[in-house]
Amino acid sequence: MPSDSLVVCEVDPELKEKLRKFRFRKETDNAAIIMKVDKDRQMVVLEEEFQNISPEELKMELPERQPRFVVYSYKYVHEDGRVSYPLCFIFSSPVGCKPEQQMMYAGSKNRLVQTAELTKVFEIRTTDDLTEAWLQEKLSFFR
Repeated sequence: MPSDSLVVCEVDPELKEKLRKFRFRKETDNAAIIMKVDKDRQMVVLEEEFQNISPEELKMELPERQPRFVVYSYKYVHEDGRVSYPLCFIFSSPVGCKPEQQMMYAGSKNRLVQTAELTKVFEIRTTDDLTEAWLQEKLSFFR
């Protein structure tokens, strides 16, 4: 197998089920699912789940030198006062992580997004980017 071909990892069935439930959660706090690639199994698996977590707290949970996938349910207050709970897919792909790792994550991202049926897909190149202001700015493009 040529080393430059993208490896597309399957999504762990347990994770699929968790994502499905997460989409229909009734709670109104911010919550996150952090996922990683299990290199040996070539699978995207659950790393950790968080309830009631702010973007700033979430940032602290992401490794600075390794990619991660995050699905984040965020309480978003619109300019007109309406509140919605968009599900955001955040691909944390820090500069300086191993190219091989980078490719496994990049190759698996679309499948994961399709599996989770998400439309708000964002990428960060450094974990410092993940702030409330950044997220609100990204979400302001969606109506």
